[in-house]
Amino acid sequence: MTGALAMFGGGRVIERGSVPAEQVRWPVVTEAEHEAARRVFDSGVFTSNTTGGGEVASLEREWAEFVGAPHCAAVSNGTAAIELALAAAGVEPGAEILVPALTFIASAVAAVQRMLVPVFVDVDPVTYTMSPTEAERLVTPRTRAILAVHLHGLPADMTALRALADRHGLLLVEDAAQSHGATYRGRRTGTLGDVATFSLNVVKNLPTCGEGGLITTADAELHRKVVLHRQFGEDLTRRERDYVSRVLAGNAKLSAVQAAFARSQLARLAEYDEARQRNVGALLARLADLPGLVPPVVPEDRTHAWHILRFRFDPVAMGCADVDPGALRTVLQRALRAEGVPVQQYQQVPLPWQEAFRTGAGFGGYPWALRGEAPAEPRVEDFPVSTAVVEDSLTLQRWHLNPDSGPVLLRCAEAFHKVWDNLDTLVPIARAVEHRPPWTRYANTRTEA
Repeated sequence: MTGALAMFGGGRVIERGSVPAEQVRWPVVTEAEHEAARRVFDSGVFTSNTTGGGEVASLEREWAEFVGAPHCAAVSNGTAAIELALAAAGVEPGAEILVPALTFIASAVAAVQRMLVPVFVDVDPVTYTMSPTEAERLVTPRTRAILAVHLHGLPADMTALRALADRHGLLLVEDAAQSHGATYRGRRTGTLGDVATFSLNVVKNLPTCGEGGLITTADAELHRKVVLHRQFGEDLTRRERDYVSRVLAGNAKLSAVQAAFARSQLARLAEYDEARQRNVGALLARLADLPGLVPPVVPEDRTHAWHILRFRFDPVAMGCADVDPGALRTVLQRALRAEGVPVQQYQQVPLPWQEAFRTGAGFGGYPWALRGEAPAEPRVEDFPVSTAVVEDSLTLQRWHLNPDSGPVLLRCAEAFHKVWDNLDTLVPIARAVEHRPPWTRYANTRTEA
C-alpha cells in the first residue's frame, strides 16, 4: 500500500474503531466459561483446602496429562509458582541462580523473594532465550540453580542447559509462563527440567479470569513439598485439617472459580494454538520480503507458542547503516502505531538495569546483604545481545492470540508494507534523532529500603 503516512496526515491502514472486538479480544469468553463459574457457585466449594477433589484438583490432573508430567500443583500466580518451586527444591538463602537478562521481572523477583541472588545471563541473538555458553561462564561455587525462561513462547536450548546443570549439580527450573503447549524435541514445555512453572494470568495463552499458576514435575517428593508450601506448610493429605504447619510457608492457593475458568480454556487450547500457528504463519509470510525486518525464528527442533511476536530492525539491511538502531526503532514505532498497529517494546531495559535490582531496594539490600555485598553495577559489554535486542526491536502482543485474528493480522502486514514503502521519508528523520539508550542515563545510586 502506498500513500502518505498517517503520522503525516495520510489515511490510516487500520482506522480507529474498525477492528472487530471479536477478532482481537483476549481471552475469548464463551458460554462454557460462564457455565464453569456457575458450576463452582452451585457446588459451594470455592477454595482448595484439600487435595483430590474439586475444580483445582481436576485442573491439576488435566494439565499434567496435557503436558505429560506425572505431577502438577495449582497455585495463586506464576510468580508464586517459581518461588514455591525453589522453596520445595530447598535452594538455600544466599545461593546464586542464573536468570536470563531479557525476561519479565517476575522471573528474578521470585528468586529474590526466596533470598536467592539472581545472576543475569545474556541471551541468544536468535531465540532470545538464555545463552548456554554465557551461563557456563557465570557458574560459581555459589550457583545452585538455572532458571530457563521460554521467552515469548519459544523453548530455550534445554539440551545444553540440562547438560550444564548436570555437570555442576544444579537444579534446572523452567519458567514456562509464556509457552503453554510449545514443544522441544517432541516434548512439551513443563517436562524438560527438574520442575516447571506456568502462569495463568489473563493475558497468557492459557488464561484464567485473573491470576493463577501451575507447577509440574516428575519428582513426587518435590511435588509433595510444593503442596506443603502452598498452604501454610499444612499436610492436606490428612482426612481432617489439623492446622499444624510443618514448614514456614504462606498462602498461595488457586480459587475454584479460576481453576474452572482455566479448565474451560484448556479444553480449547489445542484448537486455539492451531489457529494461532496458521494466523501468525500467514502474517510472517506477508512480511518476509521487507528488507531489514527480522522476524521471529523457530529452530527445527522446537515449536513456538507465539505468546509474543518480536520484530527486529536491521539498519544495514535497510540501507541506513549509519542510523542508530534505537532511533530507527523509535521512528518505526511511531509510524506503525499511527497506521493502527499496536507495536510496543517488551521491557525497556534488560533486567540488570531495572532500578529495583540496581539499588537493591525493597528488602533492605537482601539477599545480597547476606554476603555483605551490594548488587553489581551492570555493564553493557556483559549483555551485548540483550541490550541490542531491546534497542532494535518491537513486539506485537495480544491481538494475535485470538483464533479469529487472521484478517486483522493481514491488515497489520499491509501497514508494515506501507511504512516500508515510505522508508525514504522515515530514515532521514531517524538519522536526525538524538537517541540515548535508557541504561546510559541512570545515575550510580543505591538505596536501602
